[in-house]
Amino acid sequence: MAVGSIDKIIIANRGEIACRVMDTCRKLGVKTVAVYSEADANSRHVQEADEAYCVGPAEAKDSYLRAEKVLEVANATGAKALHPGYGFLSENASFADACNSAGVTFMGPPSSAIEAMGSKSNSKEIMIAAGVPCTPGYHGDDQEPEKLKAHADDVGYPVLIKAVMGGGGKGMRLVHKPEDFLESLESCKRESINSFGDDKVLLERYLTAPRHVEVQIFGDTHGNAVHLHERDCSVQRRHQKVLEEAPAPGLDQTLRERMGEAAVKAAKAVNYVGAGTVEFLMEAGTDDFFFCEMNTRLQVEHPVTELVTGVDLVEWQLRIAAGEPLPILDQDQIKTKGHAIEARIYAENPARNFLPATGHLFHLSPPTGEGVRVDTGVRQGDDVSVFYDPMISKLICYDENREKAIDKLLASLKEYEVVGMPTNIPFVEKCAAHEAFRKGGVTTGFLEIYADDVQIPEGVEASDTAKGLAALALAIEGIKSTNGFVDNGFRLHGRAQRILNFKSNDDTTSQINVWSNRDGSYDIEVSPDKVFTNVKGSYDVANRTITAVIDNKAFKASAVISNDGNDRVVSLWSQEAGKFFEDKEYYAAMTVEGDIVGASVGSGAAGAVLSPMPGKIVSVNYAVGDVVKAGDVVMILEAMKMEHPLIAPGDGVIGSLGGGEGDLIQDGQQLFVVEAEEVAA
Repeated sequence: MAVGSIDKIIIANRGEIACRVMDTCRKLGVKTVAVYSEADANSRHVQEADEAYCVGPAEAKDSYLRAEKVLEVANATGAKALHPGYGFLSENASFADACNSAGVTFMGPPSSAIEAMGSKSNSKEIMIAAGVPCTPGYHGDDQEPEKLKAHADDVGYPVLIKAVMGGGGKGMRLVHKPEDFLESLESCKRESINSFGDDKVLLERYLTAPRHVEVQIFGDTHGNAVHLHERDCSVQRRHQKVLEEAPAPGLDQTLRERMGEAAVKAAKAVNYVGAGTVEFLMEAGTDDFFFCEMNTRLQVEHPVTELVTGVDLVEWQLRIAAGEPLPILDQDQIKTKGHAIEARIYAENPARNFLPATGHLFHLSPPTGEGVRVDTGVRQGDDVSVFYDPMISKLICYDENREKAIDKLLASLKEYEVVGMPTNIPFVEKCAAHEAFRKGGVTTGFLEIYADDVQIPEGVEASDTAKGLAALALAIEGIKSTNGFVDNGFRLHGRAQRILNFKSNDDTTSQINVWSNRDGSYDIEVSPDKVFTNVKGSYDVANRTITAVIDNKAFKASAVISNDGNDRVVSLWSQEAGKFFEDKEYYAAMTVEGDIVGASVGSGAAGAVLSPMPGKIVSVNYAVGDVVKAGDVVMILEAMKMEHPLIAPGDGVIGSLGGGEGDLIQDGQQLFVVEAEEVAA
């Protein structure tokens, strides 16, 4: 089978988007070729492709960004077309030209459209000429820092500095005061040159209460263009989208039509072909909207549009690449039904300022059910590495109206089980459950306005009930794994004791005792003041489920036991709020010291700064012996494509440096030490 002349495509990407494209190709009978880095040799997208070829080492610049190597694989395998996914080479005009020159159809717009829309300043000029409303600002070639500051003063503060070639929230800085402009400009330019190879910026007036509303558009090679309605992506953190939904809440039909028509104008102004997204900023409480940028690729959040329109956007991409006209040419025939919301599930720690996390997915159980869709590129047993975006999946929920879609999303988040690394699931749940979000029409300032409401506290102590369940699961697991007898004297028959040392959040330990009784029940002493007696319970090791009756209350929960070095970690999920935590949470994780005596505990020197995550040092601002003040930025660490400044913890001199610019470092690695001046002397 084939779509027109296309019977095989190569996917120049990885992870969930590569798997998503493969899903449609299988449906249509189109063969797929995957490319992968050495780090991704056993990844899901490699396993699901019909063919797969390694294109280089782990770092993207040595593999996924090697355009010539990707095209070499395309030609060798006879792939007729190339799907770029998003990120990597997807918005690279030179790569699009190289594909077409090599006889491989680039499944995206022509290079002229990518170039026109890739430059934020040039795109604004094109949009103004096409009659698309644009935000006031400066889009010129004058890039001298002092002159840019003068332009910023003219535009007025707050002002947004944006990398001309930027996207995805990178190369963007919001400046509130004139005295902060030059420092923010320098940081923005550095991030832009590292991410996009270009440090040119533009300036825009920052709307004080903006909503981010974008429109999905499609064009074909016959000059046709349509839109598939809008999405609201206003819930953002550092310009990275957290929740996306379709349709946008609170817009009347006239405004929807105006935005759709403006988006189609934008597409036709650059002879657009394929899938694209026109992003607008709306001033909340008004009908005013302004062109922000155009993404010349399929968006991460495209599933919400698919669910409300019933259109497979990847299938449209394939048909357009094959030279077919748009499957639907009459705009009035493209309608929406119901409501869909997407949440991005990331390996990151919201209690520690969203530090990206890496590790092994010891347990992964996503939610299922009618109207629940999970797009992912990982499986249980996979690793989340330092080299790529830490997304675990996209969770998309659909129902007949917005209220029901939100309820379904919240229920699905409670069912999502991940063990092996922290995730943003608790944070996403608080955002989606917030009264302001449920009301609809929030602005991009949502997370700043309601920061206290959605904050995830670090080190929430588990309840006595949760500790009791965890101890019971460990005790029963020990019995089953040793045919009724374990080293520490816990026996299946008769009254025997097991002692467990639970770690508290302050790294102290507390002893929990579990006794087995002759009648098959258990006594669990969580503390001298709290003893659960005659607990009836069982732990299904294979299905990782614990059931118990404690103080005449029945509990049933998922219980996953994993290893963390010499320690054991018990993760519990309950569908009933308030079962585990005092603050009504439904999830608990507890660590129990292992049996190995003398396990080493890493620590840094006094005044030492350790890396909060794996990453790369991109800037070292001081040398050994230099004097620093508390708060000075000594190093800048890049992790997951974002910059993280590392500051001096106090006044003193740099006593040692643990790495240099360009070095890859590990989580917890000592990076520098600040010594008191009298000590250094």
